[in-house]
Amino acid sequence: MIIRKLSLINFKNHPSKSFDFSPQINCFVGNNGVGKTNVLDALHYISVGKSFLGNSDLSNVLFNEDFFAIEAEIFDGEKDTIIKIQQPKDSKKIIKKNDKTYERMADHIGFLPSVMISPYDSNLISDSGESRRKFLDGMISQTNSEYLFNIIQYQKTLKQRNALLKYFQKNRTFDPDSLEIYNEPLIKFGSKIFEKRNQFVSELNPVVQHFYKIISGGKETVALAYSSDLAEISMEILLKENLEKDRVLTYTSSGIHKDDLLFEMNGNLIKKTGSQGQQKSFLISLKLAQIKKIKELTGKNPILLLDDIFDKLDDHRVSQLISLINQENFGQMFITDTHKDRTEAVVKRINEESRVFEI
Repeated sequence: MIIRKLSLINFKNHPSKSFDFSPQINCFVGNNGVGKTNVLDALHYISVGKSFLGNSDLSNVLFNEDFFAIEAEIFDGEKDTIIKIQQPKDSKKIIKKNDKTYERMADHIGFLPSVMISPYDSNLISDSGESRRKFLDGMISQTNSEYLFNIIQYQKTLKQRNALLKYFQKNRTFDPDSLEIYNEPLIKFGSKIFEKRNQFVSELNPVVQHFYKIISGGKETVALAYSSDLAEISMEILLKENLEKDRVLTYTSSGIHKDDLLFEMNGNLIKKTGSQGQQKSFLISLKLAQIKKIKELTGKNPILLLDDIFDKLDDHRVSQLISLINQENFGQMFITDTHKDRTEAVVKRINEESRVFEI
């Protein structure tokens, strides 16, 4: 998958901007605050329909304007496709493929897979299990539409069950038969989600280990581990055993929405024993493994978005990383940096078809 062109109107701090991209490496250079990361975020929008920074859609409309629009021309090896995203201030977001509006945003997920490497990745290690669950779900959803459907249905049912538990407490009543209506879909979808997560992590683990060995020289042993209550007990029994607890807490206290993806080094959690350098190497290995897995499962080369990596790694490691990505034929890259000369020196040495855009 290659993004040939991108145009922005009223997106964040860009009133109007357009780009013609190289199929290989593209760099956005300029001082801090000029909007380099915003261009990457626009590319992320084209991929999954939302900001990778977690911002609300309306907050991305340029100040004092009524809408933002993003448009991209994408080549899949055979034909060009136009993706348009429009966000008016007074109505819902619209995503179009060749001028046909998607009925559901979920139908777009997986068309243009993407992988982001950014300074915010460190949050995956330091944050709670929720951020790692979202990351895992995002990885699998880009390769499996059925999984995305199961996640949406599970979360919808979970919200309804929690609302009913709160209603019971507020009205000092309790009806277990009413809860049973929501238990059935939670069991159905939760069990499928568990099985897919377990399979995906077990397949991803050796790929992460492979890339970590290349990047770090193999001095430490790293691993991914999937932690879930469903590894020991069925979703059905879990809900029954925690019924009274859920009633008191007024929310569903157990299930696949409490799972975690553990990052380990030499048998311990990497956030406890890994140095900053080891943690960075692990995260990059994880993202490279994600690219390889997406490519393997979908037959598509995901676009790779590299935000501010020069500030997190020395020039030699950046050069080594980009060379590795290039050698693996991982597809089109988009990189941000504050130093034009440094960027050109690195990327031109690796690929003559690279382009540098001053923002």
